[in-house]
Amino acid sequence: MENVLYEVIDHIGYVTVNRPDVLNCFNYDTLRELQEAVDSIHVNPEVRVVIFTGAGQKAFSAGADLKERKTLNEAQVRRNVKAIRDVFNSIASLPQPTIAAVNGYALGGGFEWLLSCDFAIAAQGISMGLTETSWAIIPGAGGTQRLPRLIGEMKAKELILTAKKISSEEALDLGIVLKVVPHDVLSKECKQFAENMMKNGPVALKQAKYAIIQGMNTDLQTGLAIEAKAYELTIPTEDRIEALNAFSERRKPQFSGR
Repeated sequence: MENVLYEVIDHIGYVTVNRPDVLNCFNYDTLRELQEAVDSIHVNPEVRVVIFTGAGQKAFSAGADLKERKTLNEAQVRRNVKAIRDVFNSIASLPQPTIAAVNGYALGGGFEWLLSCDFAIAAQGISMGLTETSWAIIPGAGGTQRLPRLIGEMKAKELILTAKKISSEEALDLGIVLKVVPHDVLSKECKQFAENMMKNGPVALKQAKYAIIQGMNTDLQTGLAIEAKAYELTIPTEDRIEALNAFSERRKPQFSGR
């Protein structure tokens, strides 16, 4: 892959959109490569947490590649919009916890990429927002649905209908990002957060995430039933027995993901 870098180190999957010269914008080839990486992660039991970011110092992603978009006919535009929608849905559907390391501009599709992750940690003083209406289109990769679920309908309408850009500090106040840190410690902070989750059982992490996401989209009683089924899947695991043995032996558990 030329536009997306993907590697696994110590059970952390690192995915980087590698087009810093164009602010990590998404052209069609980049979307295909990103989809390939996400599909690989989905079925890889060695990956326990995923960190997504953009290459360079300026941008997480500034969204769609408008230079490419200008050359496309209507059918190709629809193809690209479907591709970006599909890949962000795939990210949101990953069983592993996901972290967006927001190292710079997160605009349009770049902001929607952030929203498709479970957590976002952002560098200080960066700019982000859903700016699509200023280009006479609308957010088409989940922005109109994920943002109001995250921050409420009225505030989401304000950001989308005015195409307003906000700072990472404002995003923190709104609950869009989990934490804001100096740029030079962003990678370290995301890695530490990933490691904090990986101290826990891998199967439990996946099932807890599944129960939360599925339960949020239904009523309480159905959600409780989803939780019960997710819990059932953790009972026969080797990791559950390992946790009990480690407790009795006063040592840290060594989880295998089985």
